[in-house]
Amino acid sequence: MQISASIQNSLNRHTITVATNGTEKQLQIPPRETGYGSSVNGGEMLLLALATCYCNDIYREAALRNIVVDDIDVKCFADFGAPGDSGTNFRYEVSVTSNASGAEIEELIRHTDQVAEIHNTLRKGVKVDLIQSKNL
Repeated sequence: MQISASIQNSLNRHTITVATNGTEKQLQIPPRETGYGSSVNGGEMLLLALATCYCNDIYREAALRNIVVDDIDVKCFADFGAPGDSGTNFRYEVSVTSNASGAEIEELIRHTDQVAEIHNTLRKGVKVDLIQSKNL
């Protein structure tokens, strides 16, 4: 599966495109009030990626167990310091509403924590390479 994300930004224009296996979707995030850059920072987007991955994976893993999930609430947190510093203290909390037993839901939550791809990517650590730089 090939996943990509791109941002095109100029004065008062902020266009975001994400794609999985060539299927593109546009996301609406406004530019900063100054007109340049995004009104959402990268740390917020990283935590949103964790929350989104876990949310989607709960539904996937629940379906495999024939568990109906009525509602999920995922809240992710991290600490960021000075510009250039890596984030630390990544953590999240989950609340799942379902007619399944408490033990089944707890096992689903713990299992999903082990198979959530974005979580596992961060836990493993990942090399990020700059492919090329184009100065226009």
